[in-house]
Amino acid sequence: MNQLILVGRLVSDPELTTLENGMKVSTINLAVKRAFKSGESNQYETDFFKCTLWSGIAEATVSYCRKGYTVGVKARIQQKYFVQNEKNVFSYPEIIVEKITFISKSQSEEE
Repeated sequence: MNQLILVGRLVSDPELTTLENGMKVSTINLAVKRAFKSGESNQYETDFFKCTLWSGIAEATVSYCRKGYTVGVKARIQQKYFVQNEKNVFSYPEIIVEKITFISKSQSEEE
């Protein structure tokens, strides 16, 4: 089963891009605080994840979310490949959002 669930804050405003074939896509950067504090600094560390959203999910996210909003995503991970100079093949995981839940606005907008 390939399923990933993340809850975090948007690092920037999401932007919608329309590809040549008409498909709509958005990429968001999600700041996810770890559930534990690091030993020496006694502070929570944060991981940053780049997530890809397609079609209706992308459009809704761009319409309703802004930097600082807390969202939950249900996603899958797929392996992407990049060939450089017809020799070197690089692979990296891509997070594809299948469902997004808008949890709360940024703290400054709630006041």
